[in-house]
Amino acid sequence: MRPTTPNATTLFEDDALIVLAKPAGVPTANAPRGTASIFTLVQQALPRGSFLGVVSRLDAPVSGVLVFAKTRAAAADLSRQFRERSVTKEYEAVVEGRFPAPLATWVEWHDLIDRHDGETGSAGETAGEAAARAAHVRARVVRRAGEISHVELEPSTGRRHQLRLQLANRGCPIVGDRKYGARLPFAEGIALHARRLTIAHPTTGSTMRLEAPLPKAWHSRFPSLFSARAQGERNPENQKRPRSEG
Repeated sequence: MRPTTPNATTLFEDDALIVLAKPAGVPTANAPRGTASIFTLVQQALPRGSFLGVVSRLDAPVSGVLVFAKTRAAAADLSRQFRERSVTKEYEAVVEGRFPAPLATWVEWHDLIDRHDGETGSAGETAGEAAARAAHVRARVVRRAGEISHVELEPSTGRRHQLRLQLANRGCPIVGDRKYGARLPFAEGIALHARRLTIAHPTTGSTMRLEAPLPKAWHSRFPSLFSARAQGERNPENQKRPRSEG
């Protein structure tokens, strides 16, 4: 399969799955009539009647790694991995305000996120459980520059708008995310990128570490955070990832 748009790059494809680097500004699926989505664009590039399953989603203004299944068996296995939280998701963001932790220090946030329109509860949930869902993430700030910061995030849950809400609720909304209080503009959607996704291949079981490089627009928009000089100034000690305590 060829890239579906000039900005959507195929990172991996075989008989079981397709992995893309999604550009910001295009919904994953379920777009309004007459509007393209990544799902419809991929579907059009496949032979007529081919199965295509949505197993991961990114908000329309978010860029990064996106996975689709090409068989029902692969869709079931990948959905199970996400449901059981055996996948590893790594995001990068540029945020406003003061990140509530020292530089390079991992923190864990455990919140309850209210359901959004279109989300439904599971059978057997009480009224209180149906109103909100647990949202867990590890986060750290890796570099600050004036009123913005480069943040890395590792969510273990996948609630709708989870990272956007959790950051905004701590006074550091994602740049460009006007919905959640950001003041600074960002022409390329919002400054949130799904950088890496680690899954088990649904057929072979082998570990796959899938990565989508940061969009070029990030380097030009945030040179104080992502220029070669800025990256070189980062302390190598800050790159050491502490062992999780849970």
